[in-house]
Amino acid sequence: MTLREIADRLECTVEGDGGIEITGVSTLGSAKAGELSFLVNPKYHSELKSTRASAIIVGRDFPGSDLTLLRHDNPYLAFARAVEIFHSPAAKPPAIHSTAVIAETALIGKRVSLGPYTYIGENTNIGDDVSVGAHCLIGDGAVVGEASQIHSGSVIREGVTIGRRCVIHDRAVIGSAGFGYAKQHDDTWYRILQAGTVTLEDDVDVGAGTTIDRAALGETRIGKGTKIDNLVQIGHGCEIGHDSLICAQVGLAGSTRVGSNVILAGQVGAAGHLTIGDRAVVTPQSGLPNSVEPGAIVSGSPAMDHRDWLKLAAILPKLSEMRKSLRNIEKRLNSLESSLNA
Repeated sequence: MTLREIADRLECTVEGDGGIEITGVSTLGSAKAGELSFLVNPKYHSELKSTRASAIIVGRDFPGSDLTLLRHDNPYLAFARAVEIFHSPAAKPPAIHSTAVIAETALIGKRVSLGPYTYIGENTNIGDDVSVGAHCLIGDGAVVGEASQIHSGSVIREGVTIGRRCVIHDRAVIGSAGFGYAKQHDDTWYRILQAGTVTLEDDVDVGAGTTIDRAALGETRIGKGTKIDNLVQIGHGCEIGHDSLICAQVGLAGSTRVGSNVILAGQVGAAGHLTIGDRAVVTPQSGLPNSVEPGAIVSGSPAMDHRDWLKLAAILPKLSEMRKSLRNIEKRLNSLESSLNA
């Protein structure tokens, strides 16, 4: 495929030889002749000198270069679409494996695939074009919307609703019991029945090993288009708005309210019963004991305004030196006072 053909599909502007034959895509550092790469992060600008890529996808404001360029308003998105041109997975015909167990009351749509040793429970509703991998469990009364993919080893518990075009990666558990216990008079713990459910709206992605707990009452809800990374824990009764990004190892305690277009970076932890406003950004390893205002950027544990945290982070390595200086000043002041009082 020529670079010009790729540019037309990606809605890019060619700057250089549009007749170059492109055979694949790769990173700047590993690209070979005939491959297409991209540059978004300035940290990798130095690799332009050594890259063997035949063309680079860049932004509109990228300076001119001797290399052949494809310019786009959103170069990262353009590269993501370029990857699909060369690496689209081969379509497999739908099939139900002979070892899959399907309850008689289950409703199975058209063109559904069920992998080996998968169980489909009573009164479930599996939509058209759904794919369920090996060793999965779809519990009684669960609903899986059309064109969703449930990868191997995943568990969709009873009564859970999965929207359309969702992707549930390997060994995720949706609808496990929330962590709720009441203290008894003898100091033992009484298990609180988790009688609620979980609802995933359309186009939600859930990463491998992630767990989303059902509510004690009502529902845990994940909004349309939200993307959840691997190894995330979402507690019972949480609510996440649309198009938010929840990165790896985030933990949300019960009844946390997360707005829309929020970014929670890796290993963020939130105490329960708080609200994270729309468009807020919480940076990696931050701890949230309190709510976060819409549009805020916060860092640290306990989390604070990101700019304040940057100032504090700059001071922390110098605290020992500052402590010594303060002690020296204190000694000199004490000595001066003694001499004045003599």
